[in-house]
Amino acid sequence: MIKHIARGLGFALLLLSVAGAARAEMVRDLYSAEVPVADQSATELARASRLALSEVLVKVSGSEEVLRNPAISAALGEARNRVERYSYSEGPGVPPPLEVNLRFDSAYITDLVIGAGAPIWNANRPVVLVWLVIEDAAGRQFANTDTSPALVAALRKEFDRRGVPLQLPLYDVADSAALTPDQAWNPEDPALALASARYNLQDVVAGRVSLLESGAVAGEWSFRHGEDQLRRPSTAASEELFLRDGAALVAEAMAARYAVAASASDGDITVAVSGVTTYADYAAVISWLEKLELVDRADIEAVRGDTITLRLQAKAGAVQLASLIELNKQLVPLPAGGPGAQLSYQWQR
Repeated sequence: MIKHIARGLGFALLLLSVAGAARAEMVRDLYSAEVPVADQSATELARASRLALSEVLVKVSGSEEVLRNPAISAALGEARNRVERYSYSEGPGVPPPLEVNLRFDSAYITDLVIGAGAPIWNANRPVVLVWLVIEDAAGRQFANTDTSPALVAALRKEFDRRGVPLQLPLYDVADSAALTPDQAWNPEDPALALASARYNLQDVVAGRVSLLESGAVAGEWSFRHGEDQLRRPSTAASEELFLRDGAALVAEAMAARYAVAASASDGDITVAVSGVTTYADYAAVISWLEKLELVDRADIEAVRGDTITLRLQAKAGAVQLASLIELNKQLVPLPAGGPGAQLSYQWQR
């Protein structure tokens, strides 16, 4: 359970003053997962299918809570029959471990989650900036591709598992001048917000980890969005499990903000978009809206000057859809003003 333990008002006001609007990316491979297997037998494939489906459902809903749903538990027993395609590959190591990548049909996953009454987190998700500091016998240093390539690769993998777009700092001269590892070790240090400002991201994560002689790790994760701060201490048997804790913290917090409880039946929502002056604009708006998991179809209803009015067949209400649509920086929200429109936006190229 994530515990909201601090607001840090002064730090938060500083963060708000330097951070820009949320930047989002479409998560690729939202409906697939890669898991290790012992061999290519049917038994192992069935086991891997169940594990992969579990990972996909957690990634789509944003929380492991979905796996406690009775309808989801029942569906896991049929996971092998729901695999759309799969392929084997060898991972890094000696001997190279065998892995299988399994993909599930997006419509099946969406219908399963909606039918179970669980929330859905759209594939268009805010990018998260992650600072990670390692402490060992030599002192403290930032984890980057030069100092800790394996750790950085594992960090990316764990955030990918939860469907969270990740950006690492450049760790260039500008970052070095703005923030030291000792400052980043303290998540309350205002230098952390100032150093993060150049990346123009609202979601900032700071991880600190001490490598113990036993091989275990101990540390803490801090996640800030606006005025909210979440902090979670973590003691894990391995670096991988520590990184998994951080990815889970971020995914659960973001899903609580963006995941929506969908309806099993479609409803009509009217959306007015102004600034649409070319066919390319029109096609871009329609294409993007129809990529939203909760939108089945976007139909044109009216065209007046540079404003188009669309009727969306959606499995969510207008307020819920608005929280997803506004992650697209090209759709700037406007006061509802179109004839009968529930939502209004200005299209910006």
